[in-house]
Amino acid sequence: QVQLVESGGGLVQAGGSLRLSCAASGGTFSRYAAGWFRQAPGKEREFVAAISWSGGSTDHADSVKGRFTISRNNAKNTVYLQMNSLKPEDTAVYYCAARDFIQGITRSRQYDYWGQGTQVTVSS
Repeated sequence: QVQLVESGGGLVQAGGSLRLSCAASGGTFSRYAAGWFRQAPGKEREFVAAISWSGGSTDHADSVKGRFTISRNNAKNTVYLQMNSLKPEDTAVYYCAARDFIQGITRSRQYDYWGQGTQVTVSS
């Protein structure tokens, strides 16, 4: 059983940067592919980025491509989301998720484990 805890959210002005972290415990983190999703008020949870167990394969939603970068450090059991050039429309609760590495990365919400989320607010 893997537990995921997100951190690094906060309030930032448009054009600013934040780095989110997702710390995993309770399992061998290198066995899991990971992803970031976000949910704005009144909207469905949407895919942001995903990374394979080794970090060798990544995928980013078109809306964040070129601005956000997902990465991981398996020695620290942590996945990161570097967010640059933030826009007000990036405001949402950001969630980390993990699934068994055999399943690979996906843009769907078919992940086995989820964190509680961290709020990101971008002011104009």
